[in-house]
Amino acid sequence: MILNPDQLNTNKDDISIHKDQFDNLASSLSRQNIQVDQIVNKLANFQIAIPSWALGAGGTRFGRFSYHGEPSSLEQKLEDIGVIHSLTKSAGAVSLHIPWDIPKDYNAIKELANSLDIKFDAVNSNTFQDQPNAKESYKFGSLSNTSQAVRDQAIAHNKEVINIGEKLGSKSITVWLADGSSFPGQSNFQTALSHTQNSLKDIYKSLPNDWKLFIEYKPYEPYFYSTVIQDWGTSFMLANECGEKAFTLVDLGHHLPNTNIEQIVSTLMLKGKLGGFHFNDSKYGDDDITVGSIKPYALFLIFNELVYGMENNPQNPELSWMIDASHNLKDPLEDLIQSLETIQITYAKALLVDQTKLKQAQENHDVSLCQEILQNAYLTDVRPLVKQARLQQQGALDPLKAYRLLSIREQLIKERGKNTVATGL
Repeated sequence: MILNPDQLNTNKDDISIHKDQFDNLASSLSRQNIQVDQIVNKLANFQIAIPSWALGAGGTRFGRFSYHGEPSSLEQKLEDIGVIHSLTKSAGAVSLHIPWDIPKDYNAIKELANSLDIKFDAVNSNTFQDQPNAKESYKFGSLSNTSQAVRDQAIAHNKEVINIGEKLGSKSITVWLADGSSFPGQSNFQTALSHTQNSLKDIYKSLPNDWKLFIEYKPYEPYFYSTVIQDWGTSFMLANECGEKAFTLVDLGHHLPNTNIEQIVSTLMLKGKLGGFHFNDSKYGDDDITVGSIKPYALFLIFNELVYGMENNPQNPELSWMIDASHNLKDPLEDLIQSLETIQITYAKALLVDQTKLKQAQENHDVSLCQEILQNAYLTDVRPLVKQARLQQQGALDPLKAYRLLSIREQLIKERGKNTVATGL
């Protein structure tokens, strides 16, 4: 399904209202010496990768409830991302999960992605599930397993993922381990960590010169007593052990309650070791729900540190931005559209923060003024800026409204039927 600009914005009244709102906001911001055009351009160029596993209904521990019309092939997944990108103009990349989404024809997949203006972001390995015909099992771990044969199989899989990514033009691999233990005494912490470190070093040796290794962390689940890479410090340590092309990847759901994620982000950027982000939101744990649906101000504080780091930490590489979500109640495409919107809005608000004034207030210990500077930016309705960035790129003024007016889900169901199932959890 290919959308053209004429389909996206048919209501001239909406455009007229937007113009008035944008002009008013731009005038107000300009009086504050804020370069509106620069912010709009940054928003227009900001791209977030869509995960291939998030285009169908997500599973729970107890069941999976399809939303119908799900993409049953990698080609259809790319087409769905193409629809989202046409609407939002901010979804210009895909993050593949292997072996769920191994291309059958690499040239054809690359041509399709190129026609949809989609690039291949980080490829993701999977050693948290046993694959058909695999000789060894990951039931008791993969890269950390006490068995050399199991570790070798997991290492070989990661190297295969790198090879697949090379063929597609990707430049990074994300490694997330489910390895851990559910009972005290089940695992020797030092042995498990040493095995993991050595396994990652082996994988790192296979990285092409222009590639990055992202090491993800998580405090618990699927194991509930210990996780081998349980926090950012362990990931950071492992990345340092691997080398200069290894970085920490932050998933917003992979923290214990009330963790100060913005401080973690700031520290990693200072050390030049923040590689990327998995955006989502949570109330209790790794809920993987719509970005900003629970903790929007926390997301703003994180983005404030990201914006500061991107301007002041040249030692940190360009970041990879990805969504990591699971959809059980919403149309997956609608949920992704909402997440993209929230990310753009939050980024725009962080760009409004006067970092110079904030720095002066911090040095003067003017705590109240520090809060006012952040609050003023956060409370500004920046939606006209985000809409202007989309229009500048020939996207939809209101992506979700356009999605529904164009009856896209209904068309997908008509084309694919109700019983298709997307690969993934």
